Amino acid sequence: MFRQAKWSEPIILEYPDRGVVGLNLHGPSEEIVDYVGKIGIPDKMLRSKPPSIPNLSEVDVIRHFTRLTQMAYGVDNGPVPLGSCTMKYNPRIAWDIAFDQRITSLHPLQDERTVQGLLEILYELQKWLANITGMDVCSLHPAAGAHGELAGVLLIRRYHEIRGQLGKKREIVVPDSAHGTNPASSSMGGFVTITVPTAEDGNIDFEALRSVVGESTAGLMITNPSTLGLFEERILEIAELFHRHDALLYYDGANLNGIMGYTRPGDMGFDIAHLNVHKTFSSPHGGGGPGAGPVCVKNRVIDKERGITLADLLPGYIVVYDKEKGLYKLRGPGEYSVGLLKAFFGNIIPLVWAYVYIASMGPQGLRKATEMAVLATNYFIKLIEGVKGYEIPYGRGRYRKHEVVISARPMLEETGVSAKEVAKGLLDAGFYAPTIYFPLIVKEALMIEFTETEPVENIERYAERLKEISRIAYSTPEEAKKWPINTSVGLIDEVKANHPQSLALSWRMYLKKRGVIK
Repeated sequence: MFRQAKWSEPIILEYPDRGVVGLNLHGPSEEIVDYVGKIGIPDKMLRSKPPSIPNLSEVDVIRHFTRLTQMAYGVDNGPVPLGSCTMKYNPRIAWDIAFDQRITSLHPLQDERTVQGLLEILYELQKWLANITGMDVCSLHPAAGAHGELAGVLLIRRYHEIRGQLGKKREIVVPDSAHGTNPASSSMGGFVTITVPTAEDGNIDFEALRSVVGESTAGLMITNPSTLGLFEERILEIAELFHRHDALLYYDGANLNGIMGYTRPGDMGFDIAHLNVHKTFSSPHGGGGPGAGPVCVKNRVIDKERGITLADLLPGYIVVYDKEKGLYKLRGPGEYSVGLLKAFFGNIIPLVWAYVYIASMGPQGLRKATEMAVLATNYFIKLIEGVKGYEIPYGRGRYRKHEVVISARPMLEETGVSAKEVAKGLLDAGFYAPTIYFPLIVKEALMIEFTETEPVENIERYAERLKEISRIAYSTPEEAKKWPINTSVGLIDEVKANHPQSLALSWRMYLKKRGVIK
C-alpha cells in the first residue's frame, strides 16, 4: 500500500504577513564596536523599501518545509535507481563531519596556517583519488561532473597547443552511448565531435572507430563501464590506437562504481580522468548539487626540453606539503595551467564528505562496494529476464557492471504502454523511477542502477512491480495511461507544463503571471 502525502501548501512567499518574527537580530556587542568601530551600511546600499517577503515565525517555516519533505522522495525513503547517477545512501558519519562548524565557518581567504587540518584532508584526498584511478596527480578544483569533463577537454586542448599542433588536432571522438555532456564539453572546448556507434556486443564498433582516428584526432572521451553497464573489452587496443596518433584518452568517471578496487583508468591507458565524488563517494546530490568533479592526470611528458608534463596543465589550486616548514600550502595555477575554472579552491563540503567515506570504507570496503553493486545489478537482471514486454539490448548474455538498460520497446509496440508510463507505474507504487529514454541508442530505455546500498528485498520488490506493470499493460493498458494516482502530484499536461507561458523561472516572473505586479 502506498499513498504519498498531499498538502495544499502555498509557496512560502505567499504566506500571509501576520507581523510575526522567527528571529530577533541584535546589533553588534559593545566589545566588537570598541574593537572595529561603528558598523554601518552606506546609504547608497540601503533598500528604498523593505523586500516583498512575509514575516514568518519559526513554527510556520518548520511546518512548511516538513510538509514539502512529506511530498518528496529521496534515498532516505528507499532506492533511487537512476542509471549512471549512482544514488547511493549518504552515511550520517560523513554528514556530521563535513558539516561540522569548524569546517563550514572557514573562509577561503584565511591564512593557510589557520586551516592546516582542512588542507591536510584535501592533500590526502588528492593522493587517495590518484591511487584509486591509477593516475599521478589530482586537482580537486572542478565543482561538478560536467565541470570536470570541461577541465579534461581543456587539458587536451592545452596539451596540443603546447605541442604546436592545435591547428590540425580538431576532433574529439565520443561513443554514441556517451553522456550528453561529453559532446557538449567537446564543443565548449572548441573541438568537432565525431560520434562512433556501438556494436551489437555492447562494445564500441572497433572498425568504425579505427576509420575515424587519424592525424586530426585530439582525443577520446569514454565512460568505462559504458552507460549500458558493459565493460569495454578492447580498451587496451583503443588506447594504443589513439596514442599512436598522439591523441589523449579522457575517462568519464560517472560509472567508476562498477570497477572500483578491481581495475583503474590509469591501468587501461587513460591519460586524464575525472571523478564524481557525489556519485562514487556518496556525497549527496540531486536538485542541482552541490557536487565536486576532481580531475586527475598521468605525468605524461608534453615537452621534454622545457620539462612540461600533463600535471603542469591541471586547473585551479593544488595542496602541496612543504617539508622544510612542516606546512600544507595551496599552489596556484602555473604558467602552463588551463587556469582557474571557478573562484577559490573547490566545493569543500562534498570533498570532505568523500574523504570521510573513503577513510571509513578503506581499500577493502571500496572493493566490496563495487562487488555488491555489480551483484545487485546482475541479480535484478535474473529477476526481470523473460518478463513480457521488456528486453535487454546489446551484449546479450554478458554480465553487466553497475547498471543495466532495459528496453520497453516490445511493450510499446504490443500494448501502447511506453517507458514513460512504466516509470509512472513505478512512482504510483512508491518506487523512484529509473533514468528513462537514455542512452539514446536504446529505444524506450529504462536505465536502472541500484548501487551497493540496496538490500535484496528492495531489488525483489522493484522487479515484482515491473512484472505487475507488464501484466496490467497487456490486460488493461488503459489503466497504465492513468498513472500516477497515489503520488502528491498526479498526471499532468506535459505540453502545457513545458510551455514557456507556463514556466516561472523566477519569483518575479511568477508574480507577473499571477498579475500581482506589472
